[in-house]
Amino acid sequence: MRAIAALGAELRRIGGRPRSRWAPPGLAAGTVLVTLVSVLVAVGAVGGSSPAEAGQYPAARSGPLGSCSPDWVTAWQTSPQAAAGAPAPPMLAGHTLRMIVRPQVTGSEIRVRLSNRYGTVPLLVGATSAARAGTGAAVLGATVRPVSFGGLPVVAIPPGAELLSDPIPFVAEAGQPIAVSMFLPVAPDRVATHPVALQTSYVSEAGDFADAVDGVAFRTPIRSWLVLSGVDVRTPRPVNAVVLVGDSITDGVGSDPDRDNRWSDALSGRLAATGGRGVMSVLNAGISRNQLLSDRPDLEGDSPGTRFAHDVAAASGVTDVVLHIGTNDIAAGRSAGEIIPGLARFADQARAAGLRVFLTTITPSVTGRHGTPQAAAVRDAVNGWVRTQGPAHADGVFDFAAAAADPAHPARLRPAFDSGDGLHLSALGHRALAGAVQADRLTGSPCLDEVERVRVAVSGR
Repeated sequence: MRAIAALGAELRRIGGRPRSRWAPPGLAAGTVLVTLVSVLVAVGAVGGSSPAEAGQYPAARSGPLGSCSPDWVTAWQTSPQAAAGAPAPPMLAGHTLRMIVRPQVTGSEIRVRLSNRYGTVPLLVGATSAARAGTGAAVLGATVRPVSFGGLPVVAIPPGAELLSDPIPFVAEAGQPIAVSMFLPVAPDRVATHPVALQTSYVSEAGDFADAVDGVAFRTPIRSWLVLSGVDVRTPRPVNAVVLVGDSITDGVGSDPDRDNRWSDALSGRLAATGGRGVMSVLNAGISRNQLLSDRPDLEGDSPGTRFAHDVAAASGVTDVVLHIGTNDIAAGRSAGEIIPGLARFADQARAAGLRVFLTTITPSVTGRHGTPQAAAVRDAVNGWVRTQGPAHADGVFDFAAAAADPAHPARLRPAFDSGDGLHLSALGHRALAGAVQADRLTGSPCLDEVERVRVAVSGR
C-alpha cells in the first residue's frame, strides 16, 4: 500500500501538468485530467497474464485465407533483461528517456510497448511521445505525437507486465528512425533494459522533455534500450513477422554501432529487396551471453524457452521463428546430450504456438572456452544432429556454420567474417548469415502478392 500511496501522490502532482502539444480526444488542449482511481483501473486492466503468458497463443497468419485489410505487425522489438546491479540508476528518477529505434515496415499508425517485466513494484510512466528522429537527440517538430494508455497520458505498469499503448496516428517508414520519449517521475526499482543496443539513445537532464524538439536537454547518450520493448505498425495490408532468437551473434556484437548491419538487418534488407510476398518484418530477439539451457535474467537473460511468450508469441503478426544459439552453452560445459533435447523442445514449443520454426548450426570459434577440443567436439555433434535430424523437428535448417567457417580451417571463422575476437562476426559475416537463410522457406506475406509497393498517403505531408 505504501507503493500505491506514493504513486498516488506522484500522479496527483504530474496529472494536472499541461502537455505542450496534443491533448487526448475529448479534453481541452493543454489540460489533462487524471485521477488515481482511473490509473489504478488501467493498472488492473493490464495486471493479469497476457494470452501468450497463459499459453493461449494467437493464431499464426499463414496466407490470404482471411482478410487482406489493414492490420498490425510488430515492426521493431528488443528483448529486455533485468538490469544488472539493480536497483535502477538514480539518474532515471525525474528524467526523460529518448529511445531511438528503426521500424521494419511502413504504415500510418503505431503503438508502443513498455516493459516492467522485471520490476517488483508498479512502474510509473509520465508523459510519453513518439516522433520522427532527427540528428542526435533532436526530433522533427511537426511529427511529435503524444502517446496514451487507455485514453490516459500517464500510466502505472504492474510488476512483471508489459503494456501496449493506444493507437497513434503516425507515419512510420521502414528504416526511418523513430524517437520514443518517456518521462519517469520515479526510478524503476529494476529497469527492463537491453544493454547491447548498438544504437545511441539518450537520457535528459532533470525534467519532463518528452515533447522537446531540439534535443538540447538530452545530455547523456547511452547504448542501451530502457523500458521500451516494442513498436507495432498498422500496415495497409497484413505483413507477417519472423523473430530471430539467439545470443550475442544475433544481438549483433561485432557489427557496427548505429549502422544497422546485424544479420537481422541484413535479412530484413534482403527480404525487402525481393518485394511482394517475400517481405516480412524481421524482429531481433537476441540477448548477449544468452544460453539455451540457463535462466539468469540479470546476466545473460532468460533462456529462449522461458522468454518465448514475451519475445516470440506476443509479437503481432508473427508466423516464423529462427533459433541460433548454443555457443555459450558449449562454453559453459554443456554436452551435446543436453543441448540437442533443448533445441528439440524449443522447436516443439514454437510449433505448438502455430509457428514455423527453423534451427541453425552453431558458428565456429577457436576462442577461449568456445574453442577447446571438447567444445569443438560438442559443436560438431550438435551441428551434425541439426543437419541430419533437425528437419524432423523443425520446418527447416539453415547451415550458419558452413556459411561462416573458413573453408581451409572449418573450426574457425573465415578471416573476413571475424570481428577480431574469433567468436563474433564482422558486418560482412553478419551478411553471410543472412544469406544462408533460405528465404523461400519462410511464410512471407501472402497478402502482399502482386503488390509492388504500398504507399501511405497522409494529409498535410
